[in-house]
Amino acid sequence: MLNKNIQTFIACDSEYDDAKIVLFGAGFDGTTSFRPGTRFAPSAIRNESFGIETYSPYQNKDMTDYSYFDSGDLELPFGSTNCALADITTRSNIILEDGKLPFMIGGEHLVTLGSVKAVKDRYSDLYIVHFDAHADLRDDYLGQKLSHACVLRRCHELVGDGKIFQFGIRSGDREEFNFADEHTEMQKFSFDGLEEAVEKLMGKKVYFTLDLDVLDPSVFPGTGTPEAGGVTFEELRKAVTLVCSKLDIVGCDVNELSPVYDQSGVSTAVACKIIREMLLALS
Repeated sequence: MLNKNIQTFIACDSEYDDAKIVLFGAGFDGTTSFRPGTRFAPSAIRNESFGIETYSPYQNKDMTDYSYFDSGDLELPFGSTNCALADITTRSNIILEDGKLPFMIGGEHLVTLGSVKAVKDRYSDLYIVHFDAHADLRDDYLGQKLSHACVLRRCHELVGDGKIFQFGIRSGDREEFNFADEHTEMQKFSFDGLEEAVEKLMGKKVYFTLDLDVLDPSVFPGTGTPEAGGVTFEELRKAVTLVCSKLDIVGCDVNELSPVYDQSGVSTAVACKIIREMLLALS
């Protein structure tokens, strides 16, 4: 049983027992390789979420018609990446053991590994859908195997070949793309082939991880490693709605907002709206 957070994401203030989806924040950026600041994303998203409506005209659904619970942010130790990941795994396990869906708000992308570990322990035949600008398939980054640049490589070690479906990827070193050719299903630059992938994954247990820098930085400048050439907001909205409404999502996360790099607040507003659309599509 988790306690309700004092400040919640908009409309995520139901009682824990009533909620099927449980949010928690993992504000960690201890392995960020370029511009830090994602540790501030969960609180910024909660604060700014009240600038959007609970109703989605895209889906004709309202968050007030469903029950969501926000359990607040984990207090993660920045001196130990292993301990931070262990804390994330523990929180995800609590939520899963209570028959609920863990919805994590990061934080840098490495936090995904902690949640995937918990979900994989419960569902042995797990698939991953990954939206991102970066392949995140390095075996190590500057000698470190636990890095946001290596997170999908570590996830691959958990789930195996042919279990990771990547979309929007437009950055990585040659070895990462060579690795993807042999071990993952990668669609570079766009969401082409997503409908076919969704059809293939129907009926399977799926973890969905969204790195918001899949968006073009003209839409989403508030991120630590911006990459030109990304997708539009509308392309991302349609894609996340498709994935969350059609597939059996057993865990998910949204990460890599770094609000300090967009003082206009537009990037945070984009993150809030995407999270709303995901929550409603999962409901």
